[in-house]
Amino acid sequence: MEHRPNPYKDKRAEEVLRELAMKFIANESNGTSLVTVTNVLLSNRGKNLMVCFTVLPEEKEEVVLDFLKRKRPEFKEYIKENSRLGIIPLVDFQIDFGEKNRQTVDRLI
Repeated sequence: MEHRPNPYKDKRAEEVLRELAMKFIANESNGTSLVTVTNVLLSNRGKNLMVCFTVLPEEKEEVVLDFLKRKRPEFKEYIKENSRLGIIPLVDFQIDFGEKNRQTVDRLI
């Protein structure tokens, strides 16, 4: 029997991961900037997760990106503790520069 991906399950997992990312960032940030999770993209059958975000003020983007990249292991543990996902994905963060980057990410996936 052939395994067919379930698009509903993938969307639900993305919703859960988006909520977890928002809560994790709110808990971990120091409040000097506003970080908004704009999108989460699961790929490779749920094994990879890209969290896209925006930052206000924009001058803090690189600082926030460096911070979140350092926090990847803690976020992965947070996912493990606060979800019932079977596969805990490898996590990465990226600044969402808009439609151009979304198209690039879509091509890469």
